[in-house]
Amino acid sequence: MGSNSSRISDLPKNEYLKKLSGTESVSENDPFWNQLLSFSFPAPTSSTELKLLEEATVSVCRSLGCDSEDLLEELVCCLMQLITDIPLLDITYEISVEAISTMVVFLSCQLFHKEVLRQSISHKYLMRGRCLPYTSKLVKTLLYNFIRQEKPPPPGTHVFSQQSEGGGLLYGLASGVATGLWSVFTLGSVGSKAAATPALASPLANQSLLLLLVLANLTDAADAPNPYRQAIMSFKNTQDNSPFPSSIPHAFQINFNSLYTALCEQQTSDQATLLLYTLLHQNSNIRTYMLARTDMESLVLPILEILYHVEERNSHHVYMALIILLILTEDDGFNRSIHEVILKNITWYSERVLTEISLGSLLILVVIRTIQYNMTRTRDKYLHTNCLAALANMSAQFRSLHQYAAQRIISYTCRHLRRYVNVLDKLYFPHSHCSTLQHCFSSLSDNGEELLSLTCSHILRSYASSLFSLLSKKHNKVLEQATQSLRGSLSSNDVPLPDYAQDLNVIEEVIRMMLEIINSCLTNSLHHNPNLVYALLYKRDLFEQFQTHPSFQDIMQNIDLVINFFNSRLLQAGAELSVERVLEIIKQGVVALPKDRLKKFPELKFKYVEEEQPEEFFIPYVWSLVYNSAVGLYWNAQDIQLFTMDSD
Repeated sequence: MGSNSSRISDLPKNEYLKKLSGTESVSENDPFWNQLLSFSFPAPTSSTELKLLEEATVSVCRSLGCDSEDLLEELVCCLMQLITDIPLLDITYEISVEAISTMVVFLSCQLFHKEVLRQSISHKYLMRGRCLPYTSKLVKTLLYNFIRQEKPPPPGTHVFSQQSEGGGLLYGLASGVATGLWSVFTLGSVGSKAAATPALASPLANQSLLLLLVLANLTDAADAPNPYRQAIMSFKNTQDNSPFPSSIPHAFQINFNSLYTALCEQQTSDQATLLLYTLLHQNSNIRTYMLARTDMESLVLPILEILYHVEERNSHHVYMALIILLILTEDDGFNRSIHEVILKNITWYSERVLTEISLGSLLILVVIRTIQYNMTRTRDKYLHTNCLAALANMSAQFRSLHQYAAQRIISYTCRHLRRYVNVLDKLYFPHSHCSTLQHCFSSLSDNGEELLSLTCSHILRSYASSLFSLLSKKHNKVLEQATQSLRGSLSSNDVPLPDYAQDLNVIEEVIRMMLEIINSCLTNSLHHNPNLVYALLYKRDLFEQFQTHPSFQDIMQNIDLVINFFNSRLLQAGAELSVERVLEIIKQGVVALPKDRLKKFPELKFKYVEEEQPEEFFIPYVWSLVYNSAVGLYWNAQDIQLFTMDSD
């Protein structure tokens, strides 16, 4: 740096940098600052160039670190002032980005520790002392930067005219930063990545959101809670005129409508989805506002699209999207209203042309597809449990289900019923080869919607009845003996059980939950869902086989009653009935079915609760987003300890 520096290799012997890192005091009006920040080499635009810059300045940085710790708090306070007090204009845009980026770098010591930091210099300065009064103002500014999504000024614009040597620090800072920063902005993220990411529309919004997430996920200090999390938990709408309780520190107000719009528009990024999760989970004001919106589809559709393209998303992004749905489905008003929103031509849903469908039915289709993908690919119990919990929360308010959504609920349940019998066959009779059963199951398509032939259906029904009769006598003991027998046939306790044996409990859990979801709909909103009754009658043979299963007998009572009641009415109506006629009979029968004959079960309700020590998940996740998404920042991948570089 300095007027004579034109190459990065010159920096180790640069006199201005040596003076900066020395012990001599320099006045803020000294021409030294303009000379220091007047350099002629372009800003680095690749990980290679950034690495060279890091290596060239390592001795200067060490010298600064040894003697200048007392100035760090001053630096952090000045950065906060720059971020919060300088108005956002073309000539200040890059200064704001650099100030925010410097804050991110200041906090990035976490990257180089495997364990979550609970005490650090960042905790020391950010959670107490002179920086604390800036908490709410900083959080508010970062949120507004995200909301506004301001684009940078045109590349190549010289935002400051040259001034005299005594122009002061502001000119030097701005002109130095402006030398080549826009080439970094148009490149996107840099670092040890496979390729440069596409250019960001708003580098300021991106850096602001990343810094906000980092601050929100700092661990509490030993003697004080995280003030930035407190600010995120308590801010209110600008239209809310009620006073803040005196017990709430760091409170402020922000325009909820603008925030909602930005969140809806930005859900393609992990960090925007994580912000939405954070606000919904931690800020009751935001949650109440969002649930009262009449355009909920603007928020829900982007979340569903994330889940629909699960193959293309990283697992953390999918988790956040799913938990957002789970939080929303805790509200009965949401569960009712989504069936009143009618959508047309959902182009990204490719399994079937959906010219018209309710938001609720689409949500069911996408969640079932996500469960199915998980069960066949990733086999993540956490994911399928939360999917089923969201469906269960909605089940009592199912309304006017689309015929395809009703069909998928029943066919997905049937697929697991068939799979369950197949696994039991392999467990109890590992050396037998039932060619008929093998043919039955091999003939099923991936989505489980093909019907078994009549012959196989009768064989399967008889076979299942025998198995369930055996199970009902000594379910757990028999299963244990079968597992031991299978282990014996594998000849070693070190050999893991086959996937089908390990999956049995998972399959049973899925079946149980799906049956409870169907039962909840039948007992609470039967008259609203003729398509579900139709789909249930269509697959009645398979459901009838599970009437005697010891794990499902209780929940099968209502399902069996509904099947028998409507089936008898169809038999009375004669053969060769059209689909329209069957639906008409079902609608008439709903009125005649005595509701008191249906057994009442406790309402299905699941509430999302964060795991103990959530920071063990969120802090590595947030910093992986910073590493992969921050604009113009470089960290040596070999030094990162917090997460593995191949993690998503």
